[in-house]
Amino acid sequence: MADAKTQITDVDPADYIDAVEPANRREEAKVLDALFRRVTGEAPKMWGPSLIGYGEYRTTYESGRNVHWMRTGFSPRKAKHSLYLMGGYCDDITAAHGAEAMTRLGKHSTGKSCLYVNKLADIDLAVLEEIIAEDWQTMLRLFPEG
Repeated sequence: MADAKTQITDVDPADYIDAVEPANRREEAKVLDALFRRVTGEAPKMWGPSLIGYGEYRTTYESGRNVHWMRTGFSPRKAKHSLYLMGGYCDDITAAHGAEAMTRLGKHSTGKSCLYVNKLADIDLAVLEEIIAEDWQTMLRLFPEG
């Protein structure tokens, strides 16, 4: 079975964040990094060229495919920040709580396991912290081994 394309790299996440353009996106990435560090207690690692991940887990899908992936993380993309919240994707109760919390979050959009935010001024950071914390706890419960 082929390995996943996106894997941990040797790039220092701080160096990556320091190179993010434009400057306002870079400053917001620093805020997100601090928030993720505070919630997870983890130092980040770069996954591929642009994903900043906190923690990691392994699982095997029903198809037999082995997966090694970050527990949570974000990418400060040019148009919007992409936040990766796998707990709500893996657990219906967390998904329901997350959906309720997102009604209080502010301006955002979502994908399967992603939360998209144009700029941090559009959202309530305390609610975002709540969402990330619940998601993190779910991932620890579902995948206790790193």
